Amino acid sequence: MAISSDNYDVIVVGMGPAGSTAAFELSRRGFSVLALDKQVHPRYKVCGGGLSARIAKILSPDFFSVVEETVHRVQFTYGGDQSFLIESPDPIAYMVMRDKFDQWLVEKSRQAGTIIHEQQMVTKIQNGEAGVDVFTEQSCYHAQIVIGADGVMSVVAQQCFSGRSFQKIPALESEVPGEIDSVHPFQEVPTALISLQAAKKGYGWIFPKKAGLSLGVGEFVEGTKRPKQSFRGFINQEPMLAGLNVPKPLGFPIPIASAKAYGDAPPWAGQLVRGRALLVGDAGHLVDPLLGEGIYYAIRSSQLAAKAVSHMLKHSDLCLLRNYETLVANEFGSEFRVAGKLGKIIYGLPRSVHRWAGRWFPHAYQRVLFRYCEVLQGKETYQSLWDRILQRLHWPCRKK
Repeated sequence: MAISSDNYDVIVVGMGPAGSTAAFELSRRGFSVLALDKQVHPRYKVCGGGLSARIAKILSPDFFSVVEETVHRVQFTYGGDQSFLIESPDPIAYMVMRDKFDQWLVEKSRQAGTIIHEQQMVTKIQNGEAGVDVFTEQSCYHAQIVIGADGVMSVVAQQCFSGRSFQKIPALESEVPGEIDSVHPFQEVPTALISLQAAKKGYGWIFPKKAGLSLGVGEFVEGTKRPKQSFRGFINQEPMLAGLNVPKPLGFPIPIASAKAYGDAPPWAGQLVRGRALLVGDAGHLVDPLLGEGIYYAIRSSQLAAKAVSHMLKHSDLCLLRNYETLVANEFGSEFRVAGKLGKIIYGLPRSVHRWAGRWFPHAYQRVLFRYCEVLQGKETYQSLWDRILQRLHWPCRKK
């Protein structure tokens, strides 16, 4: 098999939301971009497909063409008949099927000028002073920069960022096909469900789609058996799923941001940029450590990466790539830190404590959940939510 060598400004590895966004942003700026993906789009992707409503602020309006459902209501349950229903006149979340959503992003990058080679698995990367060589089974490509957008098991991270070790939480997800009217109890207004009762140290979810439901369980603890036990308990005990034939779930790891990335040391120093390689989205473990939301941060981190890469290429100064870590730290640092604190509280307390607090302080609990939904809408931040909690407890807010 003949091996060729092509030259580009940037090579993007992986064409999920992060990779497609990075490729689009750099292509529309006039740079030559090659995108490599081991699969062919559209392709099925294990994912709940729930996007926080704030994502509409960073995507073009034609994004709505691939939205399955717009959610204005979220029900939080804690076991038994106790639950809290949050409603808003503004969207709280958008539901998508990942094959359609990801294909939409791929086509956006293609239309912007990205050259896309599918069914090419990256086997080797040489990150050198003069450039980057990326090898696949079919060919060899050269570029000034390589962007790793190839997910939690990123080849770019493995080969260019040795020594990285971050937390991955286990999750299981399934989909119930069928018309919404026949399977979903909330027929008039699509409603998402978040169940803290579904997992001892995590949560379960049910998301409405145009032709069925997506459901799953994530455990924010180590171990491989508990997610299976939690999933079985969830589908057997959740009234919303009564009588439904739930297919066997598929497992996947969620690469949540770890304390190493937002502790006292400079956030992400050397963890997102090394030499001529950058990591975005799941490959960089840029995932909300509270509920595991990743798509918003995948897209936003890629937009920030494109900004830094563009600046570096225009000025031919490799040091300018470090600006990407600074941009991420400024935008995500305090958010992930506070989300991590909230996660330790929420998942560290026994479920009986949540039920007790909800029973005796229902209005306060409802307010906190409402504020959380405003975080998803982009009206609040985790930092402002945390400050509100401290003010309620009459504790001083930490100034950043």
